[in-house]
Amino acid sequence: MPYVRLSLLRGKSDEYLKNVSDAIYDALVESYEMAENDRFQIINQLEPNELIFDRNYFGGPRSDDFMVMTITAGKDRTIAVKKAFYKRVVALLHERAGVRPEDVFIMLETNPLENFSFSSGMSLIPD
Repeated sequence: MPYVRLSLLRGKSDEYLKNVSDAIYDALVESYEMAENDRFQIINQLEPNELIFDRNYFGGPRSDDFMVMTITAGKDRTIAVKKAFYKRVVALLHERAGVRPEDVFIMLETNPLENFSFSSGMSLIPD
């Protein structure tokens, strides 16, 4: 049940955002062991003074197409699965939206299942 929050600079077209969203979703299903239709994403488009990043730190150079992706999941994955996901999502973003690999920053987080409620105030942990 990964939840994706993506932040990037304002000004992208609806088509670009759809391609980015679809690429992330497909990479999660293909390489992060996510179930199909488990799609929860928020895309934040920010003004230049609201997305601050170093253009060269640990990679780069980064362009104005830089994006930060935070993915919160209910269970942790193996290092091998995480590495496969990193490669797959970057490849799909490049293929479908022209995003340069240097412009993709990914943070994975895990939360226990009891910290999720998808609907009606119901816990994912049975009583």
